[in-house]
Amino acid sequence: MGSSSPLTRRNRAPSSVLLTFFCFILCFSHSSNAQTKPVFACDVDTNPSLAAYGFCNTVLKIEYRVADLVARLTLQEKIGFLVNKANGVTRLGIPTYEWWSEALHGVSYVGPGTHFSGLVPGATSFPQVILTAASFNVSLFQAIGKVVSTEARAMYNVGLAGLTYWSPNVNIFRDPRWGRGQETPGEDPLLSSKYASGYVKGLQETDCGDANRLKVAACCKHYTAYDVDNWKGVERYNFNAVVNQQDMDDTYQPPFKSCVVDGNVASVMCSYNQVNGKPTCADPDLLAGVIRGEWKLYGYIVSDCDSVDVLYKNQHYTKTPEEAAAISINAGLDLNCGSFLGQHTEAAVKAGLVSEAAINKAISNNFLTLMRLGFFDGDPKKQIYGGLGPKDVCTPANQELAAEAARQGIVLLKNTGCLPLSHTTIKSLAVIGPNANVTKTMIGNYEGTPCKYTTPLQGLAGTVPTTYLQGCSNVACAVADVEGATKLAADADVTMLVMGADQSIEAESRDRVDLNLPGQQQELVTQVAKAAKGPVLLVIMSGGGFDITFAKNDPKIAGILWVGYPGESGGIAIADVIFGRYNPSGRLPMTWYPQSYVEKVPMTNMNMRPDTSNGYPGRTYRFYTGETVYSFGDGLSYTKFSHSLVKAPRVVSLRLEENHVCRSSECQSLDAVGPHCENTVSGFEVQVKVRNGGEREGVHTVFLFTTPPEVHGAPRKHLLGFEKIRLGKMEEAVVKFKVDVCKDLSVVDEIGKRKIGLGQHRLHVGDLKHSLSIRI
Repeated sequence: MGSSSPLTRRNRAPSSVLLTFFCFILCFSHSSNAQTKPVFACDVDTNPSLAAYGFCNTVLKIEYRVADLVARLTLQEKIGFLVNKANGVTRLGIPTYEWWSEALHGVSYVGPGTHFSGLVPGATSFPQVILTAASFNVSLFQAIGKVVSTEARAMYNVGLAGLTYWSPNVNIFRDPRWGRGQETPGEDPLLSSKYASGYVKGLQETDCGDANRLKVAACCKHYTAYDVDNWKGVERYNFNAVVNQQDMDDTYQPPFKSCVVDGNVASVMCSYNQVNGKPTCADPDLLAGVIRGEWKLYGYIVSDCDSVDVLYKNQHYTKTPEEAAAISINAGLDLNCGSFLGQHTEAAVKAGLVSEAAINKAISNNFLTLMRLGFFDGDPKKQIYGGLGPKDVCTPANQELAAEAARQGIVLLKNTGCLPLSHTTIKSLAVIGPNANVTKTMIGNYEGTPCKYTTPLQGLAGTVPTTYLQGCSNVACAVADVEGATKLAADADVTMLVMGADQSIEAESRDRVDLNLPGQQQELVTQVAKAAKGPVLLVIMSGGGFDITFAKNDPKIAGILWVGYPGESGGIAIADVIFGRYNPSGRLPMTWYPQSYVEKVPMTNMNMRPDTSNGYPGRTYRFYTGETVYSFGDGLSYTKFSHSLVKAPRVVSLRLEENHVCRSSECQSLDAVGPHCENTVSGFEVQVKVRNGGEREGVHTVFLFTTPPEVHGAPRKHLLGFEKIRLGKMEEAVVKFKVDVCKDLSVVDEIGKRKIGLGQHRLHVGDLKHSLSIRI
């Protein structure tokens, strides 16, 4: 850890007062015509006496301002700043502040810190995260975050929103039944890490370029190994995730590490569940040890809502509420979503269970974040984002980005040649299904009021004549109107079925028990396919995957698309893909398993790797050994891309020190740290020529996978990198990947240490395979 504190290690603010002032002058913008005031402290215009307080002095370093503020508070006042509805201190000019706001894929009305009104009736609602992740476009992740933070600041300026947003959700989508998988970037640690840092940067980075300032404060959740909500009576409040160190460091932790180390996120939220018998919000190794100690979090750690109450009342982890309050604060918790710490911390101090110094440390982390946001800098209208207001929410550009995100994420899973449809030759399109004309379903959960909706039916009807039948009254589809649907399909040139799920099927506190389409949906699809005059297209709107083997193998079903929960502009994006105005480029960010998988694998088994002794097949594309319906990375285009290797080594030699043990004994692997990893020879470049051999422009995701030697339970295949490339018809280009042997080709061993497997490694790009040997 070193002797420096997290504050001094991570504080990169310029020390020069003149430089800081100059930065603010450059970034200053004129105030808006806001009708409602934002919440802020140090309102020296109204109360000039506040200027005498050090914490209101913007010339001072943030650490000094924080220390000055903490020193002025009584114990009772300090405790008031440990909860999400932080009590104001009128005598110091500090108003009440609500920490809890959400911005998973747009400014949300979930959480008391944000609401909509006639002044700002809605905000841009982007696709649910799982679909955005399917774009594999890191620049898109950041662009969405930037728009969301701009709209959040605009709403803050008129008193409708806060500055602290408890998003994104970066848990690994480990099990297809998880109701909250829709909120995540999928099952792969690298993709999830890239999404995490990208979205966080988009939310937090200011236009001023000062890394010590925040546009809004993001929060990566739910730390850690959290992915069971409510499955067959097993609830998140009581679930103990038994996780070995290898899986923890190899799968569950990387996205959170990337949030903190690469994204410099302002906050991490600990989860409800226990990990190996300890509540995450009361585990000093996970909080103070890893988040703040190893990763150097420059911000605050917050509990999931009522988590401290849960560890006392539901998990019975402590005998008294005072012990629960103390153990959480002492573990490194800074802020409690809920009222528990506000109610029980003073008694815990009096009982000698927690010191006032520990409380000072916690609230200092909270104040640090508010300082970085400018909350203590006086009137926001005089600050960098003071000119933002209602005019900056739901702009045409923002709404177009929402549509573009959906276009980039939509995954074409099957195409027998029917797609794209021609709007000039099709005279009638039958649109059938419970998700064909939905609105709110498209925006998933942790949603806000959108700018406007374009449903799938509306998008399609804007291109060709359509007929419509719901087919089922809802996605549960207890009864299907097979007769009406087959009659409609028998008369149409093309039939499209828009099926899948909604929040009644998969949601927070609602895990699935199977992977079949709900109710009579499969029967409806099958009968319509039999009766249809023309080709049938199946569109699945969902967060998680389904076992749609029946449709994959049905020759009458000419095309299958997965559209996630595509956001407010989902209908526009779906129509653009269907009619070829956009060439699909999305790839699945998670495995679609057969129903047989969940019949033999309990959701509560956290092990990633297969176990041949009991037939356990493992999880995710990295370890799963069984059959799939569709695989991670699957996705088709309307054109054909091919790959050829331009450059890659056959042998990589690592230079060891003279006294290294592996010089005198046979080793299967080396530590992924040491002089041999600092040598420039440990890195190399892979160059791949990509060619678009079709007659249509297209965007292609180039994946670089590796299969390591079979040591330390290594993954069967692992994603090293990905790049998006746009190519015109018959065009080609070279994509380059920089590979660091010690970082990229290492695996995590049984005790959580990174090791480089010696021997043959196989690189994969599409159908292309290349072997290289790592030796000493």
